[in-house]
Amino acid sequence: MANIASAEKQNRKMIKHRARNRAAMASLRTAVKKARAAVDDKSNEATALVREAVSIIDSAVTKGILKRRTASRYVSRLGTRKPAA
Repeated sequence: MANIASAEKQNRKMIKHRARNRAAMASLRTAVKKARAAVDDKSNEATALVREAVSIIDSAVTKGILKRRTASRYVSRLGTRKPAA
């Protein structure tokens, strides 16, 4: 338990940031999972889902939720999985 006002405020901020980060990561994982499933099933909307997943990954980097190289790895793996269209 924090005894100093600034530490209490930091704890409140940490709770908000953690909630935001967890929600963003959940949506990122969902988008990547949908894109992988669509590519594996050779679905018609696979390219759109991959594009959407890459966009979400890039925005996660901008928000500081993912590191740049981690995001690059995710995008690369989606790209290599994607069949030549």
